[in-house]
Amino acid sequence: MRKTNVLNTKLANAISQIGHTQWLSIGDAGLPIRDDGRKIDLAVVRGLPTFIDVLEATLSEMKVQKVYLAQAIKTENPDQLQAIETLLDDNVEIVWVSHDELKAMTRDENNIATVRTGEVTPFSNIVLESDVDFIGTAIK
Repeated sequence: MRKTNVLNTKLANAISQIGHTQWLSIGDAGLPIRDDGRKIDLAVVRGLPTFIDVLEATLSEMKVQKVYLAQAIKTENPDQLQAIETLLDDNVEIVWVSHDELKAMTRDENNIATVRTGEVTPFSNIVLESDVDFIGTAIK
């Protein structure tokens, strides 16, 4: 059994495969996601798992240099925005885009996978841009 946090095989595989500057998206239950082989559906019931729980687990295993968020989260879901900002490393750049731009990014070829959560609060969607971790330690 894996010793790291992410046990879901599809999500763990996506994180393992991502290259520098490629994207991994995490969305709420309402985010339209094409089922083209890149959809990772973790939703069980309304609210499970939460967006923030999936984001936290993903960030525990993925080095991120930039995130993309919809501008609307600032006014429509400020509590979720605060929770996101708490999880991000200080050097992670936040890029603000329209909600339509964010949805288009999830369908872009650069996006290796989109994770669907059970989150039911508005604009709980994020695109994570992968960084390179040259300082990480090897597993012993």
